[in-house]
Amino acid sequence: MAQLSERLQRLAPSATLAMSQKSAEMKAQGIDVINLSVGEPDFNTPDHIKEAAKKAVDDNYSRYSPVPGYPNLRQAIVNKLKRENALDYSTAEILVSNGAKQSVCNTIMALINKGDEVIIPAPYWVSYPQMVKLAGGEPVIVEAGFEQNFKMTAQQLEAAITPKTRLIILCSPSNPTGSVYSKEELKHLADVILSHENLFVLADEIYEHINYVGKHESIAQFEGMKERSIIVNGVSKAYAMTGWRIGYIAAPEWIVKGCNKLQGQYTSGPCSVSQMAALAAYETDQRCVEEMRQAFERRRNLIVKLAKEIDGLEVNEPHGAFYLFPKCSNFFGKTDGNTTVNTSTDLALYLLEKAHVATVGGDAFGDPQCFRMSYATSDENIVEAMSRIKKALGELK
Repeated sequence: MAQLSERLQRLAPSATLAMSQKSAEMKAQGIDVINLSVGEPDFNTPDHIKEAAKKAVDDNYSRYSPVPGYPNLRQAIVNKLKRENALDYSTAEILVSNGAKQSVCNTIMALINKGDEVIIPAPYWVSYPQMVKLAGGEPVIVEAGFEQNFKMTAQQLEAAITPKTRLIILCSPSNPTGSVYSKEELKHLADVILSHENLFVLADEIYEHINYVGKHESIAQFEGMKERSIIVNGVSKAYAMTGWRIGYIAAPEWIVKGCNKLQGQYTSGPCSVSQMAALAAYETDQRCVEEMRQAFERRRNLIVKLAKEIDGLEVNEPHGAFYLFPKCSNFFGKTDGNTTVNTSTDLALYLLEKAHVATVGGDAFGDPQCFRMSYATSDENIVEAMSRIKKALGELK
């Protein structure tokens, strides 16, 4: 019998996309499902960005773009990094891709050989370990659980490094936890990285602007770290542009050249019209970013308050992104008479079936004690969803 490649057989499907699909199927059957499983802003792309895209269509931006992205967009990204992060890059150190997801994958494929180890703190975004496996590397998972606010310490990082370690993946603000590394915490991690030769950090900063503790801190800011850092960012979360598919890396030129070579073979340059929309996003008024951030902060406060009112849930306060990652292990082994909950995935399925609220079990994120809820939805949806969750969990005995 014909079979798919071993490479594909090693991969797990995306749990977040699977949950989103399941809730969409229930909605199609007429069931009123509130979807807290999906990781994208519920806002529309700001009008001035859409206008720039329409103009790009009228101006016939309809041909292949350069593989690393248009020069003016790369320059706008250089300007953004200087203006917002005090980091000096050249356009030769920027590569624009089809979403930050491709930027992450490009980096891993460009740097990792068979058997190389990649340190990933857990909880992690579902795709990180799968991409490492795709590249033939070995994911090394460092447990950074609820008790330490889901952040890996410098001591844990040092203990996980071996002669085979090539890369560390750090996401701050974090998906799925909303945790944000402070400048001091990043400095301690940077000191460890710099004490080991040929060790790099992939800094996923896609949630940079959805931050409730003030200024975003990048690990690339410390002396010697720019040469060891691959910053991944993009327009999806800050500008509500998930479907436009524009992400980028800022990295040493030799890494950018490698990723450019790779991208040239399997996708070429990203969508021409989307690039012009992204150019407008970076170069025009940034008030829309702050307005959305304020809305997310209000929702964060609301969902944390409501979650803390549910007996049995343990809740921390996320400092960024738009996720809550409560500890739900108190419900394991309990039943409503029909369904017994033994894992966080069981809990997520129970909440979907019983409460018609879509969430994602923490198993997929490397933390089976917790589950993820996205609060990138209206205040009304949050209030109703949490009311349904409270009722459903209350029936587990």
